[in-house]
Amino acid sequence: MRYGITTMGDALRDFMDKSRMKPRLTEVRIRENWEQIMGKTISRYTEGIQLIDGKLLISTNVAPLKQELSYSKDKIIKLVNDMLGEPVVREVVIR
Repeated sequence: MRYGITTMGDALRDFMDKSRMKPRLTEVRIRENWEQIMGKTISRYTEGIQLIDGKLLISTNVAPLKQELSYSKDKIIKLVNDMLGEPVVREVVIR
């Protein structure tokens, strides 16, 4: 007896939404698209990106870049969330 037909894509999305892997996969998506989101120069000098509980942690040792990113936190949140298609990032922390 068939109760309903679900596509493989929908089944995988459902599984990912319910699994603990989703935050890590979201972080990987951000890393993979970082150059597209922020541009080549910023991407080149960004040393690390982590997503922890809605906080996007960005690491760089370049002081002027830290300053620039600090001024652009709202823009970064918007750009990343637009790329993801959902409001995942609530805060940006520059380290």
